[in-house]
Formats: sequence, structure tokens, C-alpha cells
Amino acid sequence: MRRLIAVVLLMILAGIPAAQAKVLHKKPAAHQAAAAMPANSTPAVVKTAGIPFETSARQAIVIDANTGTVLYEKDADKRMPTASMSKVMTAYAVADALKKGEIHKDTLLEVSKNAWRPKSDNSLMFVELGARIPVWDLVQGMIVQSGNDACVVLAEGIAGSEAAFVQRMNEASQKLGMTNSHFANATGLPDPEHYSTPRDLATLAVAYMRDFPDVAALDKQMDFTYHGIKQGNRNPLLYVPGLGADGVKTGHTEEAGFGLIGSAIQNGRRVIIVLSGMSSMAERAHESERVMRWAFDAFTGPTLFKAGEKVADADVWQGQAPKVTLTVKDDVAYLMPRAAAPKLVVKAKFNAPVAAPVKAGQELGTLEISAPGLATKTVPLVAAADVPELNPFARLSYTIQYLLKGHGD
Repeated sequence: MRRLIAVVLLMILAGIPAAQAKVLHKKPAAHQAAAAMPANSTPAVVKTAGIPFETSARQAIVIDANTGTVLYEKDADKRMPTASMSKVMTAYAVADALKKGEIHKDTLLEVSKNAWRPKSDNSLMFVELGARIPVWDLVQGMIVQSGNDACVVLAEGIAGSEAAFVQRMNEASQKLGMTNSHFANATGLPDPEHYSTPRDLATLAVAYMRDFPDVAALDKQMDFTYHGIKQGNRNPLLYVPGLGADGVKTGHTEEAGFGLIGSAIQNGRRVIIVLSGMSSMAERAHESERVMRWAFDAFTGPTLFKAGEKVADADVWQGQAPKVTLTVKDDVAYLMPRAAAPKLVVKAKFNAPVAAPVKAGQELGTLEISAPGLATKTVPLVAAADVPELNPFARLSYTIQYLLKGHGD
């Protein structure tokens, strides 16, 4: 009992008021508010983020890239042949070599007998045997034209052989966390040891667009002409007005069916889709557009606070400034079904007053975001600036004035 009284007396003498939690409520701005499955012997594993949905694709995943939230998945962890969708891994490894200075855009690479392909191959840049071709032309041939020949020329020119380059692809995929993938060639042509999953390919797409935006920008190039042969980009999403599509890659073999890694961005929000196992180009075009539109129409992900934006002010005890601004280190977005947006609740929780000194970046509270039926998102609130402590004489005067005003009861 004596110890408790002593502590209370020390608090009174020091003039430190009892901390009180303050809650700030913020509603988002008004603009922020608000198929038949193929027969299989084994039922597909389907999960959605609270909104019923289905696709005719054999396997699929839909991801909100800004938050990493999986909006829909269907057998997303089941291994599958990739076809040309694995050329994104090839492009990732090529982009990495460019970034490291191993090659340059104007480096000339020679077409070997191994790289040259007969015209019966359906995916060609149509390079000539023995020709020396600039790297950037080959990159466009790989991405826009899906040229198998371009892939092999790049692989051999960078690593000395396609096998050595494929080793780089596998090493990079493991670093990205693609634990259910393995690559056997640079082209995506059928091989029992060449496989991935929708989830891994989505992980790759996000990393590719984040790490190498200059190369990924070629994904939305509508056509490329080499040796007098003009070929259009095969991604059907690029031809949909207003969708905001900017990538990534299609693929097709008899075993894999028709597939697509798609990317689109609307109002700063990016969605990545991976669809595989469709029966035709027409089905791929229809399903990819339908799935992408659903992802944008059914969900909203408003940015509630920008990095550094003021969230609240907290009183400061014995500081050279009476208040400190509370902010967030990174942009804060919250993904939710569009119907839940009107019930969104945002709370800033912190103890006030805050004892000086305060350092910029110091955690002083939390921002809690919630909506009915959804998990609460918690983000640290930090001080936007330093607030030094008053000098000893000023602190004494501050405390006396505080007690004389009757706050010491």
C-alpha cells in the first residue's frame, strides 16, 4: 500500500496526467464507399473472398496486387504445364541480366543452330540462322511475339547455353518463393520437368512488374515487326477498351490448353489474374475479360491515407510544441467487397498526452480499419516530426501551471 501511495505521489509531484486513449473515427470519401465447371474426376478446390464466383478455366487465381489479397482461387496450388506463360520467368532472368550489365539493349547476339527454329513452329520471331540481333529486338520478339527462337538466342547469349540459363530461372524462382515450380527450358515447350501453379505464376507476375518495369512495359506493346513480319500481341485483354490492361503473357499447348497471366490497373489498383486450361482462344478472351471485370466491380480498395498524410494530432506533455501530428509510413488501403464500403470504420487509437521528447517515426498508436465480416487491419501510427522536451525550468513551470488549473486531482 505504501509503495502504491509513493508511486501516486511521485506522479502528482511530476505533474504527469493519466493517459487516456483517444479514438478518431473517419469515414472514407463518398467515391471510396461503396459458368459451368468442366467435368472432373476430382472436385476443384475453389475459394473466394466472400463473393460467390466461378470460372470455366481449369485452374485460376485472382489477386489484388496492392494488398496481396486473394480474391478467388481454383486449384491454385495444383501443378500444371505452363506453355508460354513461363516466358515471364525467362523475361525476368533476361531483365536481371540487363540490370546487372551482363548485356545491354544494343548488344548483338548470334542465332545458333540450336536457337533457330523451322517455320512450322507456331511461336516465332523468325530470326535468321547466323544473324546478329540486338538484345532489345530479341526481348520484344520474346514478349510481344512470344518467339521461342528469341528466347533461346537470349538464353545462350546471356549464360552460354540454354541449360545454364534455365538454372538461373530456377534459382530466381526459388528466391521469389515459387516453391511449386520448376523450369526445364526457356520457351515453355512441353516437358515433364517444366511446371508451375497459378499461385506461383501470380507471384512471378507481381515481382516481374515491380522489379523490372522497363521490360514489363513491353507487355502492353500492341505489335512488333522484325524482318518485315509484323505480329500483334496475343493478349486479348489489351484489346478491351477502358479495362486498363498492361500485361502480361498468354500461353497455349495441347496439354496445357489456352492460358493467360493478365494484369490491369484502375484508379491505382492493380489486379493480377492467372487462368489455365481453357479450350479455345475465344474462351480465353471471354473468360479473362469477365474475371478481370469481376475483380474490379465486386471489390473496392480505397487508399484511406497516403504515406505521411496527417491522421490525427496528439497533445504533447512538456514538449516544445503542444501537439504532434500522427501519420503512417506507407499508403494505407483496405480491400473489401464493394457492398461493405458504406459500413467501413476507421479508428485512430493512441494515448494522450504523449510525453516529450518525441522522435519522428516513433510509434505512438495504431490505426484500425474494419468492416462487417472482414478482418480488422491494424497499422502503426507514428510521429511525423521531432518534438524536443522543454528545459528543466520550463518543465517545472509547465507542471505548476498544470496543477494550479486543477488537473492534479
